[in-house]
Amino acid sequence: MKKSITVAVLGAGIMGVTTAMFLARKGVHVTLIDAAARPFDGASRWNEGKIHLGHLYAADPGLQTARRLLPGGLAFKRLTESLIATSLDGAVTDHADTYLTHRDSVVDAEAMAAYLHAVTALASEHPDAKDYLIDLRGARVEALGKRQLEATYATDRIVAGFRVPERSIDTQWLADRFVQALAADDKIEQRMATRVTGVRRSRPDESAPLFVDTDAGREGPFDFVVNALWEGRLAIDASMALPVPGVRTHRFRLSVFARSAEPVVIPSTVIATGPFGDVKSYSERTSYLSWYPAGLVAEGNAIAPPASPRLDVEQRDRIIDEVLGKLGEFVPAVGKLAEPGSERRLEGGWVYAQGEGSLADEKSTLHRRDRIGIQRSGSYFSVDTGKYSIAPWLAQQIADAIAHQ
Repeated sequence: MKKSITVAVLGAGIMGVTTAMFLARKGVHVTLIDAAARPFDGASRWNEGKIHLGHLYAADPGLQTARRLLPGGLAFKRLTESLIATSLDGAVTDHADTYLTHRDSVVDAEAMAAYLHAVTALASEHPDAKDYLIDLRGARVEALGKRQLEATYATDRIVAGFRVPERSIDTQWLADRFVQALAADDKIEQRMATRVTGVRRSRPDESAPLFVDTDAGREGPFDFVVNALWEGRLAIDASMALPVPGVRTHRFRLSVFARSAEPVVIPSTVIATGPFGDVKSYSERTSYLSWYPAGLVAEGNAIAPPASPRLDVEQRDRIIDEVLGKLGEFVPAVGKLAEPGSERRLEGGWVYAQGEGSLADEKSTLHRRDRIGIQRSGSYFSVDTGKYSIAPWLAQQIADAIAHQ
């Protein structure tokens, strides 16, 4: 690898930052460009932090999505700790996720049970099973009986429940650690508050140097460009004549990030499968809460996402109340987060997927997330992360590919 190699990484979320850090470790000079004022300012800071094994995708019974997500989920802890030089253990949920089968689920209880068992077996038998957030070797699914469910949940619309070994991480905590590590790396030059408008080659040759056009002017030349944007990635791909998916959906989703006034035990719970919700408890004080119909505030199928919605205080408060109210109908302990003294913050960002349709439709292609990964055209890379949890794994692959040129 030549010592003077330069790379522009577009996007300073978890995909872009991990790519930049892996490249810098290989001696590459990186220019990191993002429209936000600081790294990790969007969906990479504000999400549930599920480190996927594939349990969420019961409407993909062929396990294509689970098989695609599993290697990245198992590698997440090892790769992330190597980048931030800090253990993740204190920021990981300390109990198993409970999956509840809603009576209106697009997958019935019997099929969901079979799927969850199959995914857990796939994960527990994997050679890297011990490297997950917890040791998965010997992991099993626990089907919950009626009394177990009624002890914790309101069950009039719940037909079954299962505990699975999937865990989540506090994404705010992790974002802060990444920002600190990034700032300490002198091989990464940050260009924040700079919106990318296109990429072009200096001449019509796939190995030619690349320039990045931004609202602040032209950057470059670069030996390589990695498009790790989450919002607007496809539009930049189009400027490089890279084929874009014919089926796609951009969704702007908001969730509630809460800190309770007093310690409260709320089980990490997923209500599945369809347009329902979930709650993640990172500690007895901090939680993430999502109710899909309330939090979905914009959607589009064009190459570029619609304009980001602007909500006033009254609209934001109404969404917070609806999220807590709807989840509280299933998980009564959530009601504690509405008490005086608790803090509730509504945050989120754009979510992109190669798929379309309603999650209430079992035939919707949004129930699959296996059509993800890295595209390349010469010295230009574009990466569809798909899920937060596989970003470091994909980033390492990109860094290795560039370093071995």
